[in-house]
Order: sequence, then structure tokens, then C-alpha cells
Amino acid sequence: MARSSQAAEEDIPGVPARRAALRLLDAVLRRGDPLDQAAPPVLRAIERGDDRALALAIAQEALRWLPDFDRLIDGATRQILPEDAKARSVLRLMLAQALRLGLPPHAVIATGLPLLVGGPRRLAHGVFSAVLRGDGLPATPTLPAATLERWTSAWPARVDAIAAGLAVPPPLDLSLRDPARTAEWATRLGGISLAPGHVRLARAGAIEAIEGFAEGAWWVQDLAATIPASLLGPGEGRRVLDLCAAPGGKTMQLAAAGWQVTALDKSARRLERLRENVARVGLEAEVEIVAADAMQWRPPAELFDAVLIDAPCSATGTCRRHPDVLHRRIDQTGLEDLQRGLLERASGAIRAGGRLVYAVCSLEPGEGEAQAEWVKALGRVAVTPDQLPAGLTPTAEGWFRSDPGMLAEHGGIDGFFAAMWEK
Repeated sequence: MARSSQAAEEDIPGVPARRAALRLLDAVLRRGDPLDQAAPPVLRAIERGDDRALALAIAQEALRWLPDFDRLIDGATRQILPEDAKARSVLRLMLAQALRLGLPPHAVIATGLPLLVGGPRRLAHGVFSAVLRGDGLPATPTLPAATLERWTSAWPARVDAIAAGLAVPPPLDLSLRDPARTAEWATRLGGISLAPGHVRLARAGAIEAIEGFAEGAWWVQDLAATIPASLLGPGEGRRVLDLCAAPGGKTMQLAAAGWQVTALDKSARRLERLRENVARVGLEAEVEIVAADAMQWRPPAELFDAVLIDAPCSATGTCRRHPDVLHRRIDQTGLEDLQRGLLERASGAIRAGGRLVYAVCSLEPGEGEAQAEWVKALGRVAVTPDQLPAGLTPTAEGWFRSDPGMLAEHGGIDGFFAAMWEK
């Protein structure tokens, strides 16, 4: 029996990776799944690591530039393709490869058109060719309409810079277990340092292959994500509660700074990853891991010297590395209610004179600034300029706020908010 044309086309090198990218795009746009949640089961069937990385990169670039790809597609068709048409999705992926990843057009066509089995291949070929003859993409990605409306209202002076910060995938930030070796590791890895204990690298290859991974010298953590824990300073053996701790970047940061850390999270799966991360960097003795829902858990009789809340949030501040967040539907009210609940719970776990740091990787003021204004029972402690990397400054209220347009000359930074109080 003759093999089907689809089965034969699956043998074309590169087609499985493109088909995986199409499934990832569908998972984000149709089902609303986070990309990092959708990726493992989709990519598991692809044998080669470089093909898995390519599929993910294609999907990410399609999401990063989605409104601009759609504008180009619509400008090259007489009849607008439906939003959910498979041909539109395939064209988005093909344009991401040609216009963002620099792949040869003939290779893009050879691996893209087989995705349209029984579909309008001639139309897709014609639209793709017409777009390549046109003016191409703008210098800065166009934000999705709903996102643009929110951020124009929230950050009118910053929205253009934020969009510009999304234009390229970010570099790789590493947090060092021993900040005293910052200069040494920056030299060994060929990177730059923007703060003690930080090294920034151009993105390259598998994380596990980078020098120092096996010995636990560092972990991956965006520079902005390091700031909330750093606000608490040296631990000197004191006790800190890290709420919503998994996968453990801030837990490791606190433990390396001399804190005795209770790391609490309700996800057993994510805590297993935290346990592996803590073991790799050799900080098991400094970390107690607790699997519990923070809204139900009761603190021990001996209260903590500090609490860090890295609260569940929309994660819109991570959009330069996770462009899918720009397209996901967000339950803002539910998140803000949970965040306030965590703030209430955390304040009861701190001893008198202890400190609370609240942080979110969000660009939504309702999850950051509005929550900080809501806290009245604790005394505000202002973030000072010397607590932040060069080029970043505290807000007028004494909070920390970053966005993807900041530190652009060094490769940017995630969007974060952090505030601190004393009991």
C-alpha cells in the first residue's frame, strides 16, 4: 500500500519541528496555555535537541511579532483569512523563520507548505512570496491591541520603550552562588556583570553545557528577579520564609546570602524542581522545603525575621522571554485577590522588627503599585539607589519598578515590581 502524502512529507527534514511549532502556536492562541507548559509534551517526540530548540524559537518569534505578521499577511491577500485559519498560522510561522530567524526562503517553503495538507498551499506560497518582496517588519514589535491599551494607560511615557525591549530575545542572566567570584566568572564565561553576583551572557546552546553548571556555581535568573531577595541583605543566620518559592531562584539567592530559608509552595512538581536546583548548588543545609498552600498553612510559633512573597501574577513583565503572555487571557481580579490574601498571611508570620518584601514579575499596576498602596499595617521601608544595579533607580514612593525598556544598552531587563515594609 502506498504511503499517504502526509506520511511521506513527515520524512522531509525539518517538517516535524515546524509541525511542533504549529501545535505550540495553537496551544497558546486557541487554548490559552502558557508556552512553557505546552512545550514539553509537544517537543518530546522530536529526537534532536537542536530541532526542539528551533521549534520553540519559531513559535516564540511568531508570538513576539504576531500583530505585525498579521498585518503583512492581510496586506498580501485579496480576501482576509479568518483569525483561526490554519493557513494564517502557517504563514505566521513561515514569516517568523524568514524575517526573524534568517532561514532561506526555499527551506521555509519546503518545510512550511507540507503543514497545509489538503489546504491552500498555492495561496500560502503566493502570500509568503509577496510579503518577502515588501517592506518587511518595523524596528519595534506592535503590541497586541488589549496589551497596548492597558500599558498606554499605565505607562504612557514608557510604552514605546517597553515595546522596543521586546524586539529580540533576551540575553542569559546567571546568579552566582559566590558573589565574591563575580569578576572571575564573568571572565571565564566571556560575559559582563551588571551587579555583584551577576553575569550576563549572549544566549548560546544548552544551559547544562555552560561551564560551572555541573559544579553548581550559578543558576539562571533574570537580573530584575534577583532584586527582591537582595533587598533583604545578608542573612547572618536569620530565618526567612520564601512564599511561592518554586522553582527556587530566590530561595537559592537567600540561602547563598546566609539566610536559613523555609521555602513554601503548594506545587509538589515545582518543589521537586526546587529540590533539584538547591541540591545542584550545594545549599540543602540552608533550606527547609514545605509543600503547602500558603493561604492554609500556619506559621510556626517562632516567627520569621523576614518574609519574601514572589506572588503568583500575570507574569507580563517576562514578555521579552515569554512572548506568549502578551496573548493570554488573564484573570486579573482573581490574581489581585490572591495577592492581597498572601500579603495578609505573610504579615502574620513576621516577628516585630522583621521585614516583608512583596514582588511580582508583572507590568500591571494593579498587581504591583496598587497592592503596595493597600498595605497599611506595616511601616514602609524605602528601596535606596545603592540597593539597585547601576542604571536603575527607586520610584518616588521608594519602590522598585523595572520594565523591558530599561538597561537597553546592556540587553534589557524583565519587568518587575518590589516593595518592602517593617513590622
